Amino acid sequence: MTNTSTSTNNKLFKILGVGFGIAVTIGGTIGTGILRKPGPIAAQLGDPYLIMMTWLLVSLYAFLGVLCTLELGISVPKAGAWYVYAQRAFGDYIGFIVGSTSWLGTVAALGFGAYTMSEYIALLLPDAESFMRWMAIGILILLTLFHWMGVAIAGKSQEVMSFLKAVGLFAFVIICFVYGKDVQGQQVVETTRKIGSAGLLAGFITALQSIFYAFDGWHTAAYFAEENTDPAKNLPKSMISGLFLIVVIYLLVNLAILYIMPIETLAQSKLAAADAIKLIFGEKSGKIITFFLMLSILGIVNTQIMFAPRVIFSMSRDGLFIKSGTKVNKGGTPSVAMPLTAFCSVLLIISGKDTCEKLSDIATFFFVLSYASGFASVLMLRKKEPDLPRPYKVWAYPFVPILMLAVSFLFLIGAVYQDIQSSKFALIFLLLSYPIYRGVKKLNGI
Repeated sequence: MTNTSTSTNNKLFKILGVGFGIAVTIGGTIGTGILRKPGPIAAQLGDPYLIMMTWLLVSLYAFLGVLCTLELGISVPKAGAWYVYAQRAFGDYIGFIVGSTSWLGTVAALGFGAYTMSEYIALLLPDAESFMRWMAIGILILLTLFHWMGVAIAGKSQEVMSFLKAVGLFAFVIICFVYGKDVQGQQVVETTRKIGSAGLLAGFITALQSIFYAFDGWHTAAYFAEENTDPAKNLPKSMISGLFLIVVIYLLVNLAILYIMPIETLAQSKLAAADAIKLIFGEKSGKIITFFLMLSILGIVNTQIMFAPRVIFSMSRDGLFIKSGTKVNKGGTPSVAMPLTAFCSVLLIISGKDTCEKLSDIATFFFVLSYASGFASVLMLRKKEPDLPRPYKVWAYPFVPILMLAVSFLFLIGAVYQDIQSSKFALIFLLLSYPIYRGVKKLNGI
């Protein structure tokens, strides 16, 4: 039923299926990381076999993470993912921390992504370089207006962009293996730098951070569980199939790059995929990679502006954000949460790219903390709500969630060690979170 404003303005539409789930998993994960990170990873590890092993280890982490998330997403099929699970398992305050850091982190990443896309536009159109900040703001405004049209058209756009992105990366792999033999061994730059000079353990931790960055987004489909026509049936297909394609693409791209470029050369490359194409087709081919980077970034920004509002939509519904955050327009888009998310990203762009980049670094810490909260939620909800219907249960319980929780915390310890400055800012936020939480509760009369 029904056409009343109360029901229409406070409910998301259950219209999304498997195709969207796969697309949003790919679109929310594959971005500039796979195109930019192989060089720094090679500089840290210095050995092709160690590089591939590290990518496989993070692939396994993401796969086991998907298994844990499926139990949560199907048992508690609500918008917001990590926030929803933490709030149900550990209460409002922990939920508030997880939800607000998840949302703020994505706001920062959204602003940084839009600004980065404007930089690539300036590479293709040098006369536009002085307008990059305005272009970034324009990108967010256009996406906001586009998504205002409704979740159906936004979902289809994500499917198209993810398809083009996957096709482009498979094409890159084929080109490298077909034409790469003729250019093997050529140098992009001359180097005598010693690979992995910082020490294997420190290099391994730094490489893990880069690969975690490239894999962030494997959980994206869970944010839309409330809008899925049949979460129990569709989420496993979406998340497992989407991750499988991501892993295949990532491993093949790495193999293709290693096939083209000597490890010493790769270690000096800031944009390995572009350098590989330049080796094959010459300097002028750089514009092809630039255009593809724009497409990749657009796909991620398009995904972020879709899922971030779902977090504060759910928080608002539970009285942990502004009451108007629950409103949904006729197209199924959160009509306050979505433009508010874009507006906050615009403020960060106005404050400068460095601010967005710094906040994005801090956000990486909180993203992994969100993963950890999810794995802990699996354990807590099994104990707290043993009778909760669980159409899907994580394999090898409790070993898998305990293992994932331990690995996540080990990674966080390593991240703190590698980036003390960002960790300080994260700690300051955690200290301020409780008075902010109490203020929000009081504002909402709770």
